[in-house]
Amino acid sequence: MLTGEIRSQIDRIWDAFWSGGIANPLEVIEQITYLMFIRRLDDLHTLEENKANRLKQPMARRVFPEGEDAKGRSYEDYRWSRFKHVAPADMYVLVGEHLFPYLRTDLVRQLGNDDSTYAQHMKDARFTIPTPALLAKVVDLLDHVPMEARDTKGDVYEYMLAKIAAAGQNGQFRTPRHIIRLMVEVTAPQPTDVICDPACGTAGFLVAAGEHLRERFPRLLHDASQRKHFHHCMFHGFDFDNTMLRIGSMNMLLHGVESPDIRYRDSLAQDHAGEEEKYTLVLANPPFAGSLDYENTAKDLLQIVKTKKTELLFLALFLRLLKPGGRAAVIVPDGVLFGSSKAHKELRRILVEDQKLDAVIKLPGGVFKPYAGVSTAILVFTKTNSGGTDFVWFYDVEADGWSLDDKRQPLLSEDKLGPVPKTALTEDEQAKNNLPDILARWAQRDGNEQERPRTAQSFCVPKADIAAQGYDLSLNRYKEVVHKAIEHRPPKEILAELAKLEQEIQQGMKELEGML
Repeated sequence: MLTGEIRSQIDRIWDAFWSGGIANPLEVIEQITYLMFIRRLDDLHTLEENKANRLKQPMARRVFPEGEDAKGRSYEDYRWSRFKHVAPADMYVLVGEHLFPYLRTDLVRQLGNDDSTYAQHMKDARFTIPTPALLAKVVDLLDHVPMEARDTKGDVYEYMLAKIAAAGQNGQFRTPRHIIRLMVEVTAPQPTDVICDPACGTAGFLVAAGEHLRERFPRLLHDASQRKHFHHCMFHGFDFDNTMLRIGSMNMLLHGVESPDIRYRDSLAQDHAGEEEKYTLVLANPPFAGSLDYENTAKDLLQIVKTKKTELLFLALFLRLLKPGGRAAVIVPDGVLFGSSKAHKELRRILVEDQKLDAVIKLPGGVFKPYAGVSTAILVFTKTNSGGTDFVWFYDVEADGWSLDDKRQPLLSEDKLGPVPKTALTEDEQAKNNLPDILARWAQRDGNEQERPRTAQSFCVPKADIAAQGYDLSLNRYKEVVHKAIEHRPPKEILAELAKLEQEIQQGMKELEGML
């Protein structure tokens, strides 16, 4: 749980970077990530040391080797607990000229297979803190942030990630955490799932899925095989931005996942021979960067749908990655729902006729502000390869608990936000946060929801109706608008009243003239 004190400690770290000459938020989070990783290495080393002392045996696994490096510096000096007390100038030389080269070249070999995911992403680590004073200040501030409890360190990192305000390259931007949580709740991950986000960014979906599993299955990590599956086989994330891979890995690590599969992969360009039908759950908000060249597009995706549009190619990719029976919740731009090109129609037909399209949840326009004002929806579907869509459940989200302008201020207290608020909402509060209602109605989609009229906020549409509309999936196509009758006063009555007012004005002016 993040306290106000921890928040202000993190704010001070952030301010120190800004005033110290690093203004790019991604670079700030990257440098903080390295330092947090270095601190964790020392914690691991201490753990092994204590274990060896208790057992009165030599250390089985050393993070930092014995002896000195090639430049004659003791490896013991590399430890956070040692160098945090060193003078700034010496610390700067140690971190820049000894420790970072060690992270890049020797760490993977030293650690062996354990922690290799994290060590791999440190192979091109760049130390860009410009001055000894800034390094010493940041190390001192970071040292005071409590990182012992898993919940706290995960929250600390998430709070830092929330500060990445600028949209990145290739259309990537941070998905609001309450929308991620909603998608995780709707798909309800299970302990046996194999979960993939093919455009993972900061690994927000994978982290939320892991937290959901820990919460809903408290004994999950008590079972040896389930624990192994959770730490080593369950979570898979791809990205082609090495900075994001490092940040995503660290996010998973700080949320207590020991060895997730977070790796470099250009999801739309590389062939998917080894990844096909490997996953039981896909959660994603892929970047929609416009069009790709045919030459750069994976041929197996073009077999599903011939298009250059990234949003359609990503949908084809999800179908390719999922096992039969696997399910997906993915964010798509509105155009996917009603686009009139052959590829748009064909992909929607595949979802409705060949797979099982479960839901279209239309999100309000400002949900991704301040990064983007694009209209979006969540598609929820199950891969069957044999159809199964009887009806599609639609929900029109009007409010997500936050203002829909660029400021995105919360409209309710913290305990009433998100899809699973700690305090129950009143009817008025529900109008400001529809997310709990979505979950309640989603659970009823095979029951009462089928009886709801199309004038309601959520309703079901039979497959035949959707097919008759050319597989158009936009909610407005099926929602019925009830026009309220308004009775206006007769024009003659209004004119008579205006004439009377005019007469009173004229009378008043005459009286004023009489006074002069």
